[in-house]
Amino acid sequence: MPETDTAAASFPSTDQPLIDLRADPFTLFEAWMQEAEKAEPNDPNAMVLATANAEGRPSARIVLLKGFDRRGFVFYTNMFSRKGRELEANPHAALLFHWKSLRRQIRIEGDIFPVSDEEADAYFASRSRISRLGAIASSQSRPLADRAIFEKRLKDAEEEFGEGPIPRPENWSGYRVTPQHFEFWQERPYRLHDRAIWERQGNEWDVTRLYP
Repeated sequence: MPETDTAAASFPSTDQPLIDLRADPFTLFEAWMQEAEKAEPNDPNAMVLATANAEGRPSARIVLLKGFDRRGFVFYTNMFSRKGRELEANPHAALLFHWKSLRRQIRIEGDIFPVSDEEADAYFASRSRISRLGAIASSQSRPLADRAIFEKRLKDAEEEFGEGPIPRPENWSGYRVTPQHFEFWQERPYRLHDRAIWERQGNEWDVTRLYP
């Protein structure tokens, strides 16, 4: 008799429930993030940020999520960095959260909008003093001939501001990704993964489960 994959044929069960298609995507994101904050040893708010230039050539890097609500998902950067320049030319982005310990992913795609000056000022003020000085001293993503040049600029900024307030640089701010698309993914045995997407249709969401 021919051999059969009895393990695969048995369709093993799992205690993990299927993604609830009735869920609101923001509420589901918050629930998964709260679980990640308990399970992930480092930076549960780390996310891949993918951008593209005016010609459509993509680039990706990991940044930290610094806030989210129903308006979208916020991160901060030097606006003259590569991602800042690309977002200026092509104001659309994709985010990817991967929580290895939970075997889950969330993909988010949407349009980019700048945060308000008040939001940027408040977040900048919450950063450590050395991080604020670093934002002033760094020409992010630009060529650096010698590390000593940056360290000198950092020391100069420290001497300039002393113990006084450190203003937010005009070229340092935040962006909000306003979602048009969510995909929630969770691992299941034998690569029979569970996937579901939420697509924005006006003020509503069109929800569909996907094949693995």
